[in-house]
Order: sequence, then C-alpha cells, then structure tokens
Amino acid sequence: MNTSSSGSVLKTIVAVVAVIFGLVLLIGGIYLAVLGGSWYYIIAGILFIATAVLLQKQKSNALVVYAVLMLGTVVWGLWEVGSDFFALAPRLDILGVFGLVLLIPAVTRGFDNTKTAKMALGGSLIITILVMIYAVFNDPQEIRGELKTQQPEKHQAIAGVADEDWPAYGRTQSGLRYSPLKQINSENVKDLQVAWEYHTGEFKTENDSGETTNQVTPIKVGNNMYMCTTHQKLTALDPATGKAKWTYDPVLRADNTYQHLTCRGVSYFDANNTVGFETSLAAKKTVSAECPQKVILPVNDGRLVAVNPNTGKPCSDFGKNGEVDLQKDMPFPYPGGYIPTSPPVITGTTIVIAGSTTDNYSTEEPSGVIRGYDVNTGELLWVFDTGAEDPNAIPAPGQKFVHNSPNAWAPLAYDAKLDIVYIPTGVGTPDIFGGHRTELDERYANSMLALNATTGKLVWNFQTTHHDLWDMDVPSQPTLADIKDKDGKTVPAIYVLTKTGNAFVLDRRNGKAIVPITEKPVPQSVKRGPQTKGEFYSKTQPFSDFDMAPKEKLTDKQMWGATMFDQLICRVSFHKLNYDGIYTPPSENGTLVFPGNLGVFEWGGMSVNPDRQIAVMNPIGLPFVTKLIPQDPNRPQTAKGAGTEAGVQPMYGVPYGVEISAFLSPFGLPCKQPSWGFVAGVDLNTHETVWKRRIGTIRDSMPGIPLPPFKMGVPMLGGSISTAGNVMFVGGTQDNYIRAINVTNGDELWKGRLPAGGQATPMTYEQNGKQYVVIMAGGHGSFGTKMGDSVVAYALPDQK
Repeated sequence: MNTSSSGSVLKTIVAVVAVIFGLVLLIGGIYLAVLGGSWYYIIAGILFIATAVLLQKQKSNALVVYAVLMLGTVVWGLWEVGSDFFALAPRLDILGVFGLVLLIPAVTRGFDNTKTAKMALGGSLIITILVMIYAVFNDPQEIRGELKTQQPEKHQAIAGVADEDWPAYGRTQSGLRYSPLKQINSENVKDLQVAWEYHTGEFKTENDSGETTNQVTPIKVGNNMYMCTTHQKLTALDPATGKAKWTYDPVLRADNTYQHLTCRGVSYFDANNTVGFETSLAAKKTVSAECPQKVILPVNDGRLVAVNPNTGKPCSDFGKNGEVDLQKDMPFPYPGGYIPTSPPVITGTTIVIAGSTTDNYSTEEPSGVIRGYDVNTGELLWVFDTGAEDPNAIPAPGQKFVHNSPNAWAPLAYDAKLDIVYIPTGVGTPDIFGGHRTELDERYANSMLALNATTGKLVWNFQTTHHDLWDMDVPSQPTLADIKDKDGKTVPAIYVLTKTGNAFVLDRRNGKAIVPITEKPVPQSVKRGPQTKGEFYSKTQPFSDFDMAPKEKLTDKQMWGATMFDQLICRVSFHKLNYDGIYTPPSENGTLVFPGNLGVFEWGGMSVNPDRQIAVMNPIGLPFVTKLIPQDPNRPQTAKGAGTEAGVQPMYGVPYGVEISAFLSPFGLPCKQPSWGFVAGVDLNTHETVWKRRIGTIRDSMPGIPLPPFKMGVPMLGGSISTAGNVMFVGGTQDNYIRAINVTNGDELWKGRLPAGGQATPMTYEQNGKQYVVIMAGGHGSFGTKMGDSVVAYALPDQK
C-alpha cells in the first residue's frame, strides 16, 4: 500500500471515530439536557461530527472546528470546576489525544492551506497543556495555611498515663490520640525505617464474613504491647522487638453470616494505678487478688473476657472462668446478631461495654443495650437500654432487653474527673426505613449519651440526626479536650464527629453547645418515583458551625469519570436519582446519599494536641445510592445474618428491602470527582480549617485503570494520631501506605509502603529510649484493600 493510500485509510478511520464520538455525545447530551443537565455535550457532539465531515471533504477547517471544540471545552471546564486538575482531566484527555492524532501529517495530507489550521489546533493544544500545568499547582479544593501556635516547652501531663506509653485505644480514654513524644519529628521523620514486623498468622477464610477487617490499634503499657486479631486472639508482644510473649485464644464461634468480623482494640486495667480515678473509686469494691491488672477483650460472638496481662491466662475470678456472657437477657440472641467490636471504657471500678447489631436485616434483632460490669468480678452493675421506657431497668427473670434498640458500636470516651462515660449511638435497625418507629424507639438514637459511669444514670444527651433514614450513626470515639470559649474561659468540651460531617462541640458537663448549632429545614419528599409509603420525615436537622462536609450540595458539575463519555453517563445517572442535598429521603427510584454511608467521619475520629489547641483529622466524601425495594413486611425470614453491608439487604418486618451501593461510573470509578479523602488541620480557638490537603492515590485500588499514581485524594477507613514532634501519622487509604504529615501546614513528609491495607489507626510509644510508630496492615474485606496479617513498627535508625 502506497503512502497516499495508507493516509486515506487513516483519515477515514479518524473520521469514523469522530462520528462515533459525536453521535454518542449528541445522543447522550440530548438525554442529559432533557433531564436538566448541561448542554455542552450536544455542542461537543455536533462539533465532532462537523470535524468528521470536513475531514472526509479534505477541508483544513476540520482542524479549526476541532480547535474551537478544544478551547471551548477548556473555558467550559474552568467555568464549571476551576483549576482542578483531576476534574479537568476527563473533560480534556480524550480531546487532547484526538487533537494530536489530527496533527499527524498522514491525516491532513491533501488539505489546502493547512498551515493556519494546524497553528490554530496546535495553539489550542498548547493552551490546554498550560492550563493543566497551572491546575497541578493551583488546586481549588486544597487550603494551604499554617497553624500558628507553637509547641510549648512543657506539655500537659495526663494523670496516670506515662509519656512513653499508649495504654488505651485513643492513648487516653478521652480519645485525644496524641502523644507528647518528639524523638521522631517533622525534621527527621523522613528517615523512618521498619524496626520490626509481627505476623498474626490470621487471614480471612471462606467461612468468614464479607466484612472481615483488621482495624486494631494495639495498646502499650510498660514492657508489654497488647493486641487482638480479627478472630479475637489476644497477643502480648515485646514492644522493642515485636516478638510474641504469649497468645490467648478465646475460640471465637463465628461464620459467614456475621455482618462484621473485627476487633478494634482491647482495654487495660491496673488496680494499683488509681491516679485520675478518684471519683469512680468512691464506690471501690474488693480488688481481685488473682488479676489486679487485666486486659479486657471483647469477643464478636458476644463475650467479654478478662486475661492476666503477665501470664495470658483468663482471670478465673472474673465472671465465669474469666468470661461474661453478653448474650444474657438478649432478645433474638442468634450468633452474630450482637457483636462487641470496640474496646470498652474502664473506670476505677467499672467496665462499660456496648456493641453493634446487624444493620437492615429485620425488626427482630438483639438490643443495643449499654452495660456496666464490675471490673474485678464481672458482676453486672447497671444497664442503659436505649429503647426502654426505663433504660436503667435490669430485666427480671424471664424478661429480655428491648429488641432493636439503638446500639453503640463505636469506641466510647471517659472523663475520670466527672466520672462520665460518653457513648455515641446509632439508629435502631432496620436503618433505612422508620415508618414503624415510635418516639421512644428514637429517643436516644443517633445521639451522644453522657452517663454516670458508676451508676449508668443519664446526665445529658444530644441527638445529632432526627429520625435517621440514612445510616448516619455517630461513628467515632468522641474527643474530650479543654478549650477556650468566646469569652476566653477554659471549658471542658466534647467533640462529637458525625457521618454528616458536622462536628458538634458541646460542654461535656451539660451538653450545651459551645460552637453554634442551628436546626435547618431539610427535604420532605422526592421528585422522582413514588413517595415512600408509611414513612415520615423530620422537618429539620441540626447543623454545626464547625462542619467538615462540602458547603454546597452536589450538582452535575461535580460528576466525574475516566473520560468525557463515562462522565456523561455519571451526569445522566445523577439527574435520574433523587437528590436535593443532604437528608434527601430514600426512595424506590433511588436516592443519592451524600455524604454517603461511609460518612465524612468514620470510627477513626480525630487527634487533638491540647498543648497547641489544634486538631488534625482525615475526612472523606463518597456518594452512595440507596434504593428501596417494595416487599411484603410479613414475608418469612429465609436465613439469619446479613453477612454484608452492601448490596440488597432484606429489612424483614417492614414494607421495603434496600439496595445500597457506591455511586460509580461504568469503569468502577466514583461518579463524584476527587478528592474523596483529605487530611486537615483545625485551630480549636476559632474552629477554622487552616489547611486541607488531598491524600492517597489509586495505585492499589484500580490497577486496571490507566491513570498515573497522582495524589488524587482517596477514601479512607482508619484514624490519625499526632505527636509533639509536629507529625501526624495516618494510614487508612486505599493505597497501602502509612504517611507522616506536617501538623503545622499539611505537607507530606514521608510515606512507608505497607504489605497490605492499613485500615487501622496507628499508635506510638517509647521503649528503652527509642520511639516507635506502629500500624496494623491487615486490609479490609468490603473496602477492597489487600488482606494481610502484619503489624509493622517504624523507628529512626540507630545512631552509629
């Protein structure tokens, strides 16, 4: 084939491709415009077809028309999303590549006066490239500021907590997730290297739940580190070497019907360390002679186990042979229906424990009751049943707790001076339909409960979401910190982080707002499809002035994809769903839920440096789609246990099932443009977000998609910690890294490659004069990260 003939074939191929592109954009664009979306795709389709026609006619104006399309798209893109590189990329990637093809000499051979046309197209491509380069360095989603307060020479000591230890899930039971250690600091953190790695030997089996995860944050007390595995084996490690000293196996009774299989951590009690527990110790009982110290282990099959921290043997004088049966007096006590997944609070006298119940399965589920047990004997001291008329009533013989009462699955917090335990609650299951719920059912749902830890009596409560239909549990351990109010007075505050992104800041003595809270009207109906039968809605919802959710509701401008074509599909899908902002009701048609079911905040919470009066956190934002499926509420249950938090969930006993899924493009990418995950720094004197930066890449989550490993900002599951060394440590991202962030300005200082997903909150401690940072790298089943069994410790290299 001669050169002329091959050029003609190429020209025909290019023209055919342009016609196909044009028709897809034109037809899809017309559909989108009918739905109320952008007219851009109609115009782009017409210009693609015009380019194809002119190519076949060998008219150089084909290049000019295409140059107009390129420049118009650049202007349109900047108008819609500003200088956001990742938002502009799908608008321009296909166009840019096709523009380069048009400049191939074989395509334009035989055209008259091509010089001017080529200059026009080449100029448009150069402008496009320059705009994209500018966008790389001018991200409108990021905030680049600096936290001004400096680390003082002396830090506020925590009563009963040694600086070198991490003796509780959040280091302190107040949930600060902050360490005064500073051997590792923002100057030398780049030199971190693996100090040791411990393998649990546990992996997900075919009999395990789809929601099998490794979320543990180990604790460290003195010369021992304690951690639980996915299957709740308790291991004591040497903090300096990572070598196991002993392992206790409670022989978990689990199967794949469990909705969750995880252990976030364990708790520690030392009867000889009573500093800070003077209030609760007013009711002190006889100390256990066998186990004056004990590790308290929650077991997913509904047990609470006390283990001697020195021998690894159960404390025989605790409960029955070291165990308390949390299934006692439970209604519908099927295996996996009630699961304690988070470490309990330990006071001077009492273990306060709560747990999760199966979401969206039926109206015949266990209770979400919170209970207090004697820390020495395991005797039940008090209850708080969130669905009962008298929540403190202990069931008489033959009676049960209230079924389907709101649960409390996230970690709790404790103020030892006030002797108050703070409990974040969820909604009574089923979550997504509430037409059958009574005022009593919802009295303590989606709330922060403040209970006297010794008696279980209610001190105050605050509800964060009314009549929840979106699974907007209070998901995080609250954080207790003393801050300055608007008058400059020190106030004992509690930070209540929610899935909605609201961070409610309350006086932890009485629940009164420190940062203003406003009840605002929310949607009361849906525009597409039938209204939900038998449902009702709260007319207003509470909103905090301290809010980490996006300020504006989504529009089709924020829809995304790998190319302009799947972006168009996402725009069409967006307009076909019901969405009128946050709290749009679930519907049979399908409702876009944003913030989605993962929330802006999850169980990781935030980290507060009380010495600098600052906080760091890692909020996310990923839309989900909820679709109600009409069902017979009286249909028989076919099996026990939902086994998953995604897909179709039956909601037996109510007139709907529900399908919940992430809002994704045909390529499996989120339909909302990135960033889906940030790290942020907040000044607690003003509650202003001073810096906010994207975090994470899609390196490990979407290997089949030809996108570079740029810092896009990905979803996370796992929290952050911070230190006096001006470093924030965070894992949790969908790529397998732990990162060190400069607390002052948000710069990434270092990242360590993990052998599996790091969906856990790190911790740090000092042993033999050396500071370590530790994270569980075990992955997360439903989050899609690589599963593993590694606990990885990092430290600075030894000085030679």
